[in-house]
Amino acid sequence: MMAKKFYVMTAWLLLAFIGAVQAEEQEVQNTTAATEVPAWIQNIKFSGYGMLQYQGVDKEGAHTNSFNLRLARFILDGKIGDFDWRAQIQGTNAKGPGEPTVQLVDLYTEWRKHPEFKIRIGQFKRAFTFENPTHPITQGWRGYADVINRLSGFGDRAGEKSSGGRDIGVQLAGDILPTASGRKLLHYQVGVYNGEGVNRSDKNNQKDIIGGLWVMPVKGVRIGAFGWKGSHGGMTTKDGTNENVPLNRYCLSAEYDKDQYTFRAEYIHSQGWGSGVVGNTTINYALGDKADGWYVFGIVPVIKSKLHAKARYQSYRVSKEWGSSVNQVECGVNYYFSKNLELHLEYSHVNDRTLANHNYNLIDAELDFRF
Repeated sequence: MMAKKFYVMTAWLLLAFIGAVQAEEQEVQNTTAATEVPAWIQNIKFSGYGMLQYQGVDKEGAHTNSFNLRLARFILDGKIGDFDWRAQIQGTNAKGPGEPTVQLVDLYTEWRKHPEFKIRIGQFKRAFTFENPTHPITQGWRGYADVINRLSGFGDRAGEKSSGGRDIGVQLAGDILPTASGRKLLHYQVGVYNGEGVNRSDKNNQKDIIGGLWVMPVKGVRIGAFGWKGSHGGMTTKDGTNENVPLNRYCLSAEYDKDQYTFRAEYIHSQGWGSGVVGNTTINYALGDKADGWYVFGIVPVIKSKLHAKARYQSYRVSKEWGSSVNQVECGVNYYFSKNLELHLEYSHVNDRTLANHNYNLIDAELDFRF
């Protein structure tokens, strides 16, 4: 009888203990669920980079040599369901020492559920040229080619505020026609933009339309073309009135990028009046209404992942005539301390037909890092 009571009591104690453990586990689960960080916050990634520069120029009557803070950027990337998003802030010394420029350069979201049809909305790179969307460090030079700067929305010939090749709008893009191995043969992208550059609303209620199409016949090769039809509002004419000025551009592009070998060439043609001075809205009729330019470069590994040699030729004609051309022959090396730290060294011989003494030299050294 005593043994039976002992077994019954033991069973009740065991059941009570199991119940207490289960209740504690449930309480822990409830607490964890209540304090769990949402997935979209867990997916946020912080990164950035800095570019430190020394540059010397022996232009007649305007010799310069200076250490510069070329660029700093801080980036937040994230994901919410099928949408990716990015916010990027930039700081530069563009206005000169003591006058830094800090601004929001990227703020967009992109629906990426299907690689054949992606939709991007916000402020981002225009769908124009191969070089424009290239990372400033990965691009491999002291700066983008002159024709990219002047005809792709950086320090644009039209007089637009320097915008890093960006604008506000919506873009459709995708990769289609897969091969048996899954590699896509054709890429398309088309965007509708304000046409005013970064952080600016539309002045004339007329949108810019920019599109690009390229084929990728073999791995590493792209051959493409781009078109741009738009306008600039509020341009001051010779009689003092403000008018909309049409802007029409096209670009032809070719690139090979594989196994650390990069070769690229692009030609851009522009038609439309402009001021020729960034941030100036008064038309400079002496420049004419046409401009063009091109570049070709090669970057090849001397020691893979450690030392690359490079050479570039570029020409930009602000009035589409040789008397207005600036031509440059450049060479240099890029040395990689690690994947996040690299040194760029470059020499450039410049032939500027707009100067009395056409020729001068430029040297540039940059230490670039990522985090």
